[in-house]
Amino acid sequence: MPADARWRWHLGLKSRKAAVSTVTTGASTLSGSQRPLDASRRPSVGRPKTSFGAAGKRRCSRFDAAAGHRVLDAAGAGFTMGRWPVAASLMLLMVASSLAGCVTDAGDEVGLDAVFTLSPANNIRVGDTVAFDASGSLPNDGSLSYRWDFDGNGTVDATGRTAEWTFGVAGSFTVVLTISDGIRSKDATRTVDVVEASAEAPTATISTDASSEFDCLGEDVSATSYLLIWICEDDKETSDRKITATTTVALDASDSEAATSDDYITEWTWDLAPSEDDDGDGDAENDADLDGETVDWTSVAPGEYEVVLTVKSSKGLTSTDEIKVHVNYAGTWTDFEMGGNSSSGPAQLDFDVTVVYDRDSGNTIRKAIAELTYPKQDDDWVVGGGQQQNNNRLEIYVLDEENEEVVNSSEIGDDQREDGNCDGDDYCLSLPLSSYLMTDTTHGDGEWTMRIHNDRWNDIKVHQFRIVLEYK
Repeated sequence: MPADARWRWHLGLKSRKAAVSTVTTGASTLSGSQRPLDASRRPSVGRPKTSFGAAGKRRCSRFDAAAGHRVLDAAGAGFTMGRWPVAASLMLLMVASSLAGCVTDAGDEVGLDAVFTLSPANNIRVGDTVAFDASGSLPNDGSLSYRWDFDGNGTVDATGRTAEWTFGVAGSFTVVLTISDGIRSKDATRTVDVVEASAEAPTATISTDASSEFDCLGEDVSATSYLLIWICEDDKETSDRKITATTTVALDASDSEAATSDDYITEWTWDLAPSEDDDGDGDAENDADLDGETVDWTSVAPGEYEVVLTVKSSKGLTSTDEIKVHVNYAGTWTDFEMGGNSSSGPAQLDFDVTVVYDRDSGNTIRKAIAELTYPKQDDDWVVGGGQQQNNNRLEIYVLDEENEEVVNSSEIGDDQREDGNCDGDDYCLSLPLSSYLMTDTTHGDGEWTMRIHNDRWNDIKVHQFRIVLEYK
């Protein structure tokens, strides 16, 4: 009989000795006594036996006076134990052990994640010493063992979280890391290319010819070490006041060269998000999003991006080049009517724009500008009153993603509304927004609103409203 389920029954038909039962379950011992059917000394019917053991949980049994013995309260079922055969009692004890305290706690199992990096990661030549590091594997709590197979033959070549290895011949080698917590294990595999010691690397070059020649105002664009693209949307309809425009960026690696005349480039790969390790191999800059000597990167929204080109030669060596891509935007709405103040309040017209300020990815807006041009007075204005009453007055309000006001133009006087090449009969209001307003510590980035606000009772004809987003 198992040691953790011992029952001792001493039944005296003529004596008045107490029948004692003992159940040992884990760290807690439950004991109870049965006396002869003396109603004056019996516990009340259905009263649970209350005691708290090492686990601090209530014992789920009670004395049933009608039955004359103790029963279990397990999931609401009253199992009579005192009159069961021994085999049935043992089975019941196994169930009771799993329900000890009427509470079961299932701990979360931490998953295994095998990850390793190597240095150098590319252009490994015969005789080079390569350092391997599995520090990124999880859990990182000292419970793991590490085994390394550097040539894929199934033999352990090294142990430990870090290891070094020198490849003696050229070729492609399958490196396998196996981690284990003593119960489970998991592998991570990478192919390592080793070239001859005399091999020379190619040169990767990204062309900057794809930059826009002019900005949206016709000014020359000067970009030598980066790409600068302008998205220009002129004469937008007032029914379309949400900025969703994207563009296509032409990426050109045709200036890349092999090292020698008997060598040539066989692969061109483009990583459009080098800060993200898409394939989970520990190297964020080797994830190919596009392939080819010249490629079109489509659906690019206004923003600031980093692109990494990797070329590979016929001898197996690689070279990388990286470039910043800045996509600016300017959208213009012309010749529309702005309603006047009414019983429902000031007239308002909202324009939705996405601003991005993400330091982690390097996509950070430099500034945004809202520009509004409208006549000082309407052509049909009835003569009367002073200039302050006669002149039109429109404001620009800017709201963040939480619909909280960031800034407005109400403090800009009429004499300061003459920005740019402003006609003498017009007001030209400009409201610039620095990137400081869009950081995590201020208003944050996201979906912002630029609002034209008319507090005057008369309608006003707007000549032009322009929104500019500059990431460079």
